[in-house]
Amino acid sequence: MAYSFISLDQQDAVLVLTIQRPDQLNALNKATIEELNSALNAADSDASVRCIIITGSGTKAFVAGADIKEFANFSVEQGEALSRDGHNLLFNRVENMSKPVIAAVNGFALGGGLELAMSCHFRYASENAKLGLPEVTLGVIPGYGGTQRLAQLVGKGKAMEMITSAQMIGAAEAKEWGLVNQVVPQEELLNTCLIVAQKIATNSPRAISAALRSVLSGYAFAETGLNTEIKEFGACFGTADFKEGTTAFMEKRKPTFEGK
Repeated sequence: MAYSFISLDQQDAVLVLTIQRPDQLNALNKATIEELNSALNAADSDASVRCIIITGSGTKAFVAGADIKEFANFSVEQGEALSRDGHNLLFNRVENMSKPVIAAVNGFALGGGLELAMSCHFRYASENAKLGLPEVTLGVIPGYGGTQRLAQLVGKGKAMEMITSAQMIGAAEAKEWGLVNQVVPQEELLNTCLIVAQKIATNSPRAISAALRSVLSGYAFAETGLNTEIKEFGACFGTADFKEGTTAFMEKRKPTFEGK
């Protein structure tokens, strides 16, 4: 299958999946999410693939968020559907893959980008990586699992701090917090991930799949967790703050929130 926004490169038993929207800093739009879903479904059923690496094109960004222009005028119902479809097509799909998925975080991983990285089974980052969930600056909340996965990875207090302050953290701090496993120079990132992935590929695929399911079972979200996120994410689309936040973003100015 030909893809417009992603590229695939299989090296032995390792599939490198690269998001190719460099002019948009690899931001996720609907078409890219659908292409990723298609590629992941194919890889999950391909016995020749034993490990997957997800990364972004270029050296500036892994994924610098979602494509805000796509949803700036959505209704509450459309906002809920955006979150729910994202969970089903991509973020939960990545986490529930039967083969390990490594995020090679090469630069900015913001909003949906960080949520994609967190849905991977583990993360390596380049030294120039910046990670954060800036959604509240747009009058909305993380809607692709960020409210759930970040707290699991860094703890409730730090997750609350990152989400409510919208602060970005650097790669070294992300490693200290447990958000990434390892930090390496930009030029060594993909090769470092490949070495780890190739080691994984020599081990029993059935045992690895069982291990993934077993580890994840101990961290399964209560049904109310993601459902609450979906509902609250959608509700934000009906607020004046959301309209102001997204408008200000597209007009390249700071938003003024009234809180009503």
